[in-house]
Amino acid sequence: MSPAAGGPVAVHQFVPTLNPHDATGTHTLQLRAALRRAGWRSEIFAEAIHHDLAGVAFKHWTYPEHARRGDVAIYQFTTASPVAAYLAEHGLPLILDFHNFTGPEYFAGWEPHNVARAARAAEELALLAPRAELGLAKSAFSQQELRRAGCRRTVVVPVLANYGRVLGRPDPRVAAELAQARAAGGTDILFVGRVVPSKAQHELVKSLWAYRRLYDGRARLHLVGGTSSYEYSKALLAFVHDLGLTSAVRIAGEVSDASLAAHYAAADVYVSLSAHEGFGVPLVEAMVAGLPVVTRAAGAVSDTVDDAALVLEATDPSYVAAAVHRACTDDRLRTILTAAGRRRAAALSGDAAADQILEAVAGVVGWP
Repeated sequence: MSPAAGGPVAVHQFVPTLNPHDATGTHTLQLRAALRRAGWRSEIFAEAIHHDLAGVAFKHWTYPEHARRGDVAIYQFTTASPVAAYLAEHGLPLILDFHNFTGPEYFAGWEPHNVARAARAAEELALLAPRAELGLAKSAFSQQELRRAGCRRTVVVPVLANYGRVLGRPDPRVAAELAQARAAGGTDILFVGRVVPSKAQHELVKSLWAYRRLYDGRARLHLVGGTSSYEYSKALLAFVHDLGLTSAVRIAGEVSDASLAAHYAAADVYVSLSAHEGFGVPLVEAMVAGLPVVTRAAGAVSDTVDDAALVLEATDPSYVAAAVHRACTDDRLRTILTAAGRRRAAALSGDAAADQILEAVAGVVGWP
């Protein structure tokens, strides 16, 4: 790309789905605000738009109605979407904002349609990466994937997230329900993420079973997040039943910000055994909420948490249970982890995070 002197007319964002309740949607909305503050004209174009944001974005195929000479596109790459082919066809100068995606191998044996969609995402990354003037990666792990796909110029920048939502006013009804459960005693273990094979909620269930047998017979596991894998969700429920944990595993589904705040406030520890993470926004949310974090070393997790978590190299249930027990009962370790977590979260958030992205974009297209 050789932008004209004075920079592009606009830096527009394209995204498969614009949803106000997920990490990519929040990042996209915050980046648009930052681009506009910096002086660029900027709109959002999406394949699918949540009804709450109907007046905030445009369908991607309406872009020609808004186009001007010199426009640049930032594509929020999260999954397979016709938006990728649309951008390739129209030949807009491209910056690839890569959030990573779950590979087809993680859906194998569950849903063929998810395997096919993940395979299409890999093909679309291979299509767009060599065309991109810049790849914005959320971690060193994702940066390597961008480079393997053919992206010539890459930089690691933070996710723009509303981490403060976990400190908001908790939903009073949810808070009361969680408080009632806590009154009976027992450790509350929390995980936030989609119920899909790659998030490995089944490993959390196995670890809860071991933790209850070895340390705390009244411990509970709270799983917060929607699902895009019906077969895995169904199998997870059956697994919970077979282990006799129906009353100990609470699957909340997708929740509001107020409900999410209530879950973080009621938890004793945050545990993630996810097998693949391109960044891991809930890990940072847990740090902001003051929870000790126990997590599996997978994907970008070690990049994200740095020294602010117990990072495990294995998911053997008794091994995980021992780590969770230590995080919950070793007061000195708990103090160290929560203090380090708050420092790490501060480094990944705030105006400085947006400034890093703007500097990277301006390095390619020039300041407005």
